Amino acid sequence: MSTTQLYDTLNELWEQFQENHRKFADKGNKAAATRARKSIGEIKKLVTDYRKQSVLESKRS
Repeated sequence: MSTTQLYDTLNELWEQFQENHRKFADKGNKAAATRARKSIGEIKKLVTDYRKQSVLESKRS
């Protein structure tokens, strides 16, 4: 996966996290809190992948 694809996926996950966090914070929706934690966990994994891919791409330049 390229850094551009990873970036787009990270943005989508961040938007999902924000939406679900707001639902939990504003309305107390516990299911939304679970979804927010899931999104943030996926972001954590992808950040590592993004970093590795970014280093590889910068070495190729």
